[in-house]
Amino acid sequence: MFQIDKTLISEEIIENDFVCNLNACKGACCVDGQSGAPLDDDETIILDEIFDSVKPFLRPEGIKAIQKQGTFVKGDDGEWETPLVNNRECAYVTFSEGGITKCGLEEAYNSDATEWKKPISCHMYPVRVREYSEFTAVNYHKWEICDAACALGKELQMPIYKFVKESLIRKFGEKWYAELEEVAKEHTKS
Repeated sequence: MFQIDKTLISEEIIENDFVCNLNACKGACCVDGQSGAPLDDDETIILDEIFDSVKPFLRPEGIKAIQKQGTFVKGDDGEWETPLVNNRECAYVTFSEGGITKCGLEEAYNSDATEWKKPISCHMYPVRVREYSEFTAVNYHKWEICDAACALGKELQMPIYKFVKESLIRKFGEKWYAELEEVAKEHTKS
């Protein structure tokens, strides 16, 4: 672990490679698991505000689940998360003709229907952030469904922190990311 400001960062995001390989996994991280995508408090407000703009980009099953459960729910751990369709995929998920999951929130953003891309937890994946009273932990979430992404990342020599650069800057800022790059250079030398 190393520290930048009030964040404690796992070396794993520097030492491991990763590039999403949707052709291999079909976006399983949006479908598998037992809960929806983690949400920050401010993201729950955003989801309420943009739902009508996002609705045309969602599947009927997703819309029905959101109308029944709400634009966000409280998970078993007491944290906010996206609702699920039939306790399976995220309610905001859509599927391409090839069966690859896509994010309806991101599709709305890419079509200029909203100004918000998607939950930061989704944008940063496989990096997970956990807030504590004195610091924020930044860790790598390893999951076997992402083995193809690890293999592709290794082939392309793309460390996790570079793969999720845009989202880390979105979460922590340019200055923080520049410091992370310096730490990564030093860590890689040793």
